Amino acid sequence: MATSKHLQFVANHAIALEVRQGLSANPKHLPSKLFYDEIGSALFEQITDLPEYYLTRTERSILEIYAGEILQQAGPSLTLIELGAGTACKTCILIEELLRRQSRALFYPIDVSSSALNEAVRQLGRQSPGVRVNPIVADYTGGVPALSRISGRKLVLYIGSSIGNFEPHEAIGILRRLRRTLRPGDALLLGADFAKSPKLLVPAYDDAQGVTAAFNRNILARLNRELEADFRLEEFRHVALWNRRLSRMEIYLESAIAQAAFLAAIDMDVSFERGERIHTENSYKYTHDMLDSILRGSGFTLEQSWCDRQKWFGVHLARV
Repeated sequence: MATSKHLQFVANHAIALEVRQGLSANPKHLPSKLFYDEIGSALFEQITDLPEYYLTRTERSILEIYAGEILQQAGPSLTLIELGAGTACKTCILIEELLRRQSRALFYPIDVSSSALNEAVRQLGRQSPGVRVNPIVADYTGGVPALSRISGRKLVLYIGSSIGNFEPHEAIGILRRLRRTLRPGDALLLGADFAKSPKLLVPAYDDAQGVTAAFNRNILARLNRELEADFRLEEFRHVALWNRRLSRMEIYLESAIAQAAFLAAIDMDVSFERGERIHTENSYKYTHDMLDSILRGSGFTLEQSWCDRQKWFGVHLARV
């Protein structure tokens, strides 16, 4: 049996390979999953409360209004699973509604951040004592084989528009791997942000308080901590741009000066010209046609959608 120390070594080795590849590329890039260490996860929780960040409160309002309809459509005797659960702050809405329909509930939150999952367990233990929480620390993007061993009818939550962080073909791959662990009758609840005016989109990713900028720079701070790098965070500027042609927000760290950094743990020098950028994240904003294409391409059938009044955000139930 693999020890936790061995698993951590494997995870760090994989991160080191991705960092080397990304910072050697032209243009430079880093995987967005590096955002979510303990500090990054805490910063993201702050982002979700910002006035500019409409996504979380809009999706929450949809769940509050339609939780009963969503669970009715999903079917009886449900076990809930959540991909990229974080602290599962919105999921409690569905859990509370589920506990009104059945005396006990099972919930499997999946996330790369063990600290976020620990917080989810604590919060749900206080708020919903009728739910049994079985956290799984994993990168769900490569598939989670353990899901196939969970009995009963499953409803998999993939909310928060997290799917928007992936290229369309990557999103299809993630959902295909998920579908292989599900059985006929199981369902997916997919939260996705709709394309809209950049006047709304850009501030959501570049807030006045600078929390999103700190979240973005934390990816370099994490490399300083874990790969013994010497990035000077104050010399990198947070950049958020709307790419209308590709229907996505693009997030970068831009070097304010010509500079170099050394990552001692992987013996790597990286140089930057002034104005050179590291691409750290995409966030796709969808049309209904885009979503239908992704779901059909991954083997799911869209059954029903719920939106807010302004149609900024949608929650979509798809069936295996």
